[in-house]
Amino acid sequence: MTVAFAGLAALAVAQGIGRFAFTPILPMMQGDYGLSVAAGGWLASANYAGYLVGALSAVWLRASSTTVIRGSLVLIAAVTAGMGLTENFPLWLVLRAAAGVASAWVLVFVSAWSLDRLAPYGRPLYGSIVFAGVGAGMALAGGICLALMRSGTPSPQAWLVLGITSVAITALIAPVFGTPTRAHVDRPVAAGRYKWTRDGVLIVVCYGVFGFGYIIPATFVPAMAKQIVSDPAVFGWSWPLFGLAAVASTIGTARFMGSMGNRRVWVVCSLVMAVGVAAPALIPGLAAIMVAAVCVGATFVVVTMVGMQEARKLGAAHSRTLMAAMTASFAAGQIAGPLTVSLLAASGVGMNAVLIAAALLLVVSAAAVAWSS
Repeated sequence: MTVAFAGLAALAVAQGIGRFAFTPILPMMQGDYGLSVAAGGWLASANYAGYLVGALSAVWLRASSTTVIRGSLVLIAAVTAGMGLTENFPLWLVLRAAAGVASAWVLVFVSAWSLDRLAPYGRPLYGSIVFAGVGAGMALAGGICLALMRSGTPSPQAWLVLGITSVAITALIAPVFGTPTRAHVDRPVAAGRYKWTRDGVLIVVCYGVFGFGYIIPATFVPAMAKQIVSDPAVFGWSWPLFGLAAVASTIGTARFMGSMGNRRVWVVCSLVMAVGVAAPALIPGLAAIMVAAVCVGATFVVVTMVGMQEARKLGAAHSRTLMAAMTASFAAGQIAGPLTVSLLAASGVGMNAVLIAAALLLVVSAAAVAWSS
């Protein structure tokens, strides 16, 4: 259980703060700096571009998993706090990109490290606890930002508070990621050793579609909610709700893993996510935003979890290679989502068209995964 909760905490920092802290802070930055949706999209894409670089480089890192995890968590804390120490937009882009690199490293190495150590127990719940860290971190960051917005605290202080929070969590779990035992020395895996099959390529592509589909609401849900209700005590709840849905679904899915299998869970989650992605485009009002928060929040971490488990199953001894490839594909989809929004916003096209397109892609991806099961 110590391994599971250490993995949970590491993913909470890496994903909930390193990747997604920007989402609940975006409305605050819009109020403080007049940041546009297009500018917000570029900042989000910088983070996801860094995530892509991190995913592509993860397999080549010549260090143990524990060393990479500890170093990446420290980097995330530093660059998160750094966002509150400057108002320079190009420097913001660099800091968000660096956070993306470190976040990808943590996801790949924590997934490999924790799943390897938890596999002998044969308890799906333990793996679910690890990946619940993503939603837990999002709920934590969203809750902190909600409290700061209600007190009138500006966004620079919010970044600093989240940076300090990252330091505290990292210090707490660092001893768990100590020197690996002889039985668990992590060695770099050569990318070329994994023998690619049609099945492997399929899950990598579908994982990328998943990245494109979920990222638009995952980036803009609070901002969309703010356009409808300006009171932070109302719209600010959209992101904690997103994170709490992720925690509940990730833990709850453990009981179905044995009977349904990873790919059937993936298919169901993709269809539910498609409903959530399309909801704001089809139904006006705050209720549709909350539906999106629940549907997307409740599914995207589950797909992440079952995707990594499928990578471990297919990749066997070279699972880190497949995990890195899937994470890279996922990152490419993430980059395309906010960039598409930014480009269309600049040309006067609304977000609804992108949401509908993303929902349709998720349905096609679900069909492909179902066909391969």
